[in-house]
Amino acid sequence: MSFQRYDYDVISNWIEPGERILDLGCGDGSLLRYLKERRQVRGYGVENDPERVLACARNGINVIQIDLEQGLAGFDDGFFDHVIMSLSLQAMRNTQGILKEMLRVGHEAVVSFPNFAYWRHRQAILNGHMPVSKNLPYQWYDTPNVRFFTIADFETLCEQEGIAIHERLAFDEDKVIVEEPNFLASVALYRLGRNGSVAG
Repeated sequence: MSFQRYDYDVISNWIEPGERILDLGCGDGSLLRYLKERRQVRGYGVENDPERVLACARNGINVIQIDLEQGLAGFDDGFFDHVIMSLSLQAMRNTQGILKEMLRVGHEAVVSFPNFAYWRHRQAILNGHMPVSKNLPYQWYDTPNVRFFTIADFETLCEQEGIAIHERLAFDEDKVIVEEPNFLASVALYRLGRNGSVAG
């Protein structure tokens, strides 16, 4: 099972049929298409890259071209059931701002990102190189990633910002990692809500 399919399955399991979904940094719209087929969601994508916007249109996805760094001012509070950012948070400069905006326009947020504390990434740095992997496929000089953070870093930020972690799933390839996820997991998925206690 590829990571992408596993990522899609996890997100799909967190969503009820017929929900209103906003997918930020939606790429070619393949996740939204999957959720439409599996959960019959009413979905919109947000993408800034013109070629990806065209790809969304070819995939039959409703897409809006905006720069996420500017926020989501065009969307009403609480309009969406879930706002998703799949493997894009590390490419955002305004990390705190976009998390707040996601929870303003959505009842819950779903976020996934590569864990830079993953043991193979640590090994690469010990060997003198920036990590390159399936989940981090870019070289240091052409990466779109501008934030390099870990599972522990993200949970600290959520605590500081008063963001509730309703559920976390960490994994390496298609294997769920329960013990020491900050060391053993390559990717983490979170289901987030507004203010509340942080659950493990």
